[in-house]
Amino acid sequence: MKRATLFQPAAGTAAQCLVCRHRCTIATGKRGLCRVRENRDAALWSLVYGLLVAQGSDPMEKKPLYHVLPGSHTWSVASVGCNFRCLHCQNAEIAAYDDTGSGRFPGQPVPPEETLRQALAHGCRSISYTYTEPTVWLEYALDTARLAVEAGLWNFFVTNGYITSQALDLLAPVLHGANIDLKGFTEEFYRRVCGAKLSETLDGIRDYRRRGIWLEITTLVIPGENDDDEQLNGIARFIAEELGPDTPWHVSRFFPRHRMLNHPPTPESSLERALEAGDRAGLRYLYVGNVNGGREHTRCPSCGATVIGRSGYRITSLNLRDGSCGRCGAAIPGLWG
Repeated sequence: MKRATLFQPAAGTAAQCLVCRHRCTIATGKRGLCRVRENRDAALWSLVYGLLVAQGSDPMEKKPLYHVLPGSHTWSVASVGCNFRCLHCQNAEIAAYDDTGSGRFPGQPVPPEETLRQALAHGCRSISYTYTEPTVWLEYALDTARLAVEAGLWNFFVTNGYITSQALDLLAPVLHGANIDLKGFTEEFYRRVCGAKLSETLDGIRDYRRRGIWLEITTLVIPGENDDDEQLNGIARFIAEELGPDTPWHVSRFFPRHRMLNHPPTPESSLERALEAGDRAGLRYLYVGNVNGGREHTRCPSCGATVIGRSGYRITSLNLRDGSCGRCGAAIPGLWG
């Protein structure tokens, strides 16, 4: 356990958590929606500090972060816990762990110093906080990220974006980039499918952008849920108008998981419509995931040359020179190291 970084007193001995946008008011002995932050004697505590259920080296392309240190490896870590309850969660066994409130959490105790040591030992250029929702184990991410920066490594979040401005203020000095899931584009979808609010998610994404953190957006396209033209066009316009047309959008194919086993896999026609929405909005970097032979390459928007060729998580060609297209010299936005 570790005393929480951000909370404030509420009525009586309750405390309000200020880490995520649910801003749970938690009574003594109770936990927030994430199930991993508890009120003990009017103070909040992280119950999973340093308890890692996943750690290992991944290609940066797996996050996916296509405009960040191409071909490098990142040391990925995760503790249990999430502030969403997505019906289609791909990692429900760890993200939505302990919904019953038993208080028993799996994981191997790994202090931040050991995570840094492992990252360096495996030749990783960065550490990624991923697989579950790193916002709800902010204290561990912060302590580790600060050590990583001192050692010359970069830090990345794979997140739902539901972080408060206060938490992001602490994180921003040591966070270089994030891939944020923008899961749909109606309040009804977010409430019913994710247990959250679209408006709060969009505000969180805006906060990331305002702090100069590199962003890539991912949308898992689910048949009959978020694949209508209104939502696809809405997501594309939001990215283009509020984050900028150089922000990469990863459109990903859904496969039945968790509580959406009755939904079919995403037809390719829906992915094509998402790409068309991105083109109409003026997005310059569109990618398709979870599809064999999908749209993987980074192409120069000026001359059309393949700047970064990919096959799965493998880099097949790299024609990038000092952050510019190797053919025509046009700038390609990203974190190229």
